[in-house]
Amino acid sequence: MSSNNDSEKDKRAQSGFSRRSWLRGAGIGTSVVGAGVLEQEAEAQVTPKVMSGEVEITLDINGRKRSVKVEPRTTLLDALRNRMDLTGAKRVCDRGTCGACTVSIGGKIVYGCSVLAVDAVGKSIQTIEGIATEGQLHPVSAAFVNNDAQQCGYCTPGFVMAAKGFLDKHPNPTVEQVEKGLAGNICRCGTYVGVRKAVLEAAKNYKGGSNA
Repeated sequence: MSSNNDSEKDKRAQSGFSRRSWLRGAGIGTSVVGAGVLEQEAEAQVTPKVMSGEVEITLDINGRKRSVKVEPRTTLLDALRNRMDLTGAKRVCDRGTCGACTVSIGGKIVYGCSVLAVDAVGKSIQTIEGIATEGQLHPVSAAFVNNDAQQCGYCTPGFVMAAKGFLDKHPNPTVEQVEKGLAGNICRCGTYVGVRKAVLEAAKNYKGGSNA
């Protein structure tokens, strides 16, 4: 009898099979399956629901309520230019570094490309088109013309908006303050000297907020 048991053990040893190894493998397999199920359940719990498609929002732009359909990811700049035909704010870097898309939201100067349109709902938005009565120049715009503060003109609307926002808070600035206040706007043509002169001239004719 013992010889038969010994032969069975020898066969299992040669085949690499044992009850202990089978139980160990079964335990590992079960734990792997169980871990996979737990991971799937965890992912299902933490994965956020992403909004897709267009939604209708109402924006307060230049004192007028306007409804527009946009995707949740649409920037304010793209909504203005592509959906409302307000093309004064320019799209250049699209990275919030050049200032060509400068607009005002709630009296604060911001880059239109760095704000989602849906986040601007309920806030007062002002663009270059709304800073003066139609057919007239805002004092800042007029000062830019008087001092040749533009060449290609592509960055000019952003500079005008930034300058207006700056003068609203600093009506009597020094040259150094103007340089620092407009540091967020870039002119590829290099008309910085004219821009600084324009802002100083505008400060004499424009007392912040009179045309807001």
